Amino acid sequence: MTVHHHPPDELLAAFAAGTLDLGQHIAVATHLVGCASCRAAVRAMEHVGGTVLAALPPAAMSDGSFEALERRLNESRETSVAARRRGQAFHDVPGLPGFLDSYPDSSWRWIAPKVHLRPIRLPEPSETRVFLLRSSPGTRMIEHTHTGFEMTCVLSGSFVHAGGRFGPGDFDFGDGAVDHDIRIDSTDDCICLVAMQGDLKLNGVIGRLLQPLIRM
Repeated sequence: MTVHHHPPDELLAAFAAGTLDLGQHIAVATHLVGCASCRAAVRAMEHVGGTVLAALPPAAMSDGSFEALERRLNESRETSVAARRRGQAFHDVPGLPGFLDSYPDSSWRWIAPKVHLRPIRLPEPSETRVFLLRSSPGTRMIEHTHTGFEMTCVLSGSFVHAGGRFGPGDFDFGDGAVDHDIRIDSTDDCICLVAMQGDLKLNGVIGRLLQPLIRM
């Protein structure tokens, strides 16, 4: 798999620093699974951050730090056991990373002609919602921009817009400064993992008419 489109450096840096919320973290982690160059970049950023931390003078731990760490370790064990009991969720979605197997499964729902959405329910609060988007071959999305941001990781199939062609492993970032005019150009369904804050803002007269009907 050849990856042509990547997250911006500041997003990779935030991932390395652990400052992304869970929804954003999932989107970047999904890209990293299939992109060796971005994994190397994140490792380099983590190394720099570790070097800076190592150079800082020692500081006393706050009260309750050890107990808080122990609680988090116990929660991780409980989550792992629950995941094994649930089995593999989303097993029918090609290209989806295995770390999402432990998340609750969900069903596809229709949101527009030839377009279906499947939510990914997060185990903790996040300002960013995450879902799968499946579009049929030849589908042309209504031109739109965003009131927040949208991170798109292509799992299978491909789409094109003014920014180029996006296939498996590619990462697309959209915000209020970007107009998206997307067309599915693959012969099979295009399935993407999407992390989004805000809403789509549909352009044009038809877009304004349809805006109340589309929720993602």
